[in-house]
Amino acid sequence: MPIWTQSISVETLTTSHIDTAVHWLGMEFLEVGDDFIRGRMPVDKRTRQPFGLMHGGVSVVLAETLGSCGANYTIPAGHRCVGLDINANHLKGATSGWVTGITRPIHIGRSTQVWHIDMHNEAGELTCVSRITMAVLPPRE
Repeated sequence: MPIWTQSISVETLTTSHIDTAVHWLGMEFLEVGDDFIRGRMPVDKRTRQPFGLMHGGVSVVLAETLGSCGANYTIPAGHRCVGLDINANHLKGATSGWVTGITRPIHIGRSTQVWHIDMHNEAGELTCVSRITMAVLPPRE
């Protein structure tokens, strides 16, 4: 059974990120399932640090984007979710290709949400794990 409270698709996610950091870094949304979102980030000149590895901050951009999108499509109309805390453990470097992330909820509450994100390189190796906590804000008056 889908967890989404609003219409969500790869196309809606892609369109909502035109001319944002996500767009300029080359992130792509790949799939929306009943309880997950999958996306990927290229490892190229836009996303590498000086040692040739994918920048850890770019992994966090991928994680925060996926988790934030998930949270914002599971709340009542008019509400919005904003990040409270994010952490990331970098487990293996990526020097080329794509890093793919998948997010799933751990907790979907009335005032907070927690989402888990796993990231893998093209060989399927786990490169980073992240967790984001989101605040659910009521509609603005």
